[in-house]
Amino acid sequence: MLKKFVSDFRTFLMRGNVLDLAVAFVIGGAFSAIVTSLVTNVIMPPIGLLLHGVDFSDLYVVLKAGSLPGPYATLAAAEKAGAVTLNYGLFINSIVSFVIIGFAVFVMIRTLNRIHAQPAAPATTRSCPECAMSIPTAARRCPHCTSALDG
Repeated sequence: MLKKFVSDFRTFLMRGNVLDLAVAFVIGGAFSAIVTSLVTNVIMPPIGLLLHGVDFSDLYVVLKAGSLPGPYATLAAAEKAGAVTLNYGLFINSIVSFVIIGFAVFVMIRTLNRIHAQPAAPATTRSCPECAMSIPTAARRCPHCTSALDG
């Protein structure tokens, strides 16, 4: 019984869908790291400049002071002091990352759908107006009822 279970499990793991999912998971993790870097290092600094030098990664609210009294210059200083913080700037960075990843996936799926979209093949048959049987489009007379057909 155990041998059958292991055999079935091995067959399940070797299916194409499971392997495709594993590859997608690994690539998705790498893509997420790239997008996180893009957001943190490329997109958010200009937005911070437009907002008069705001660094989103240092936006937080102290909920409870730590062993050293505040105010804290940075989030790292607050964490080092043991303060309990609500890190809404990091949350904003995560939202921007999510939007970028969602947009990239949307563009990729849309492109793949356009590539795989096949133009509709021209009709090769039509219905006879007299007997409603399927006939070739080039037929001039119905082979079923022998009625004359237009064009």
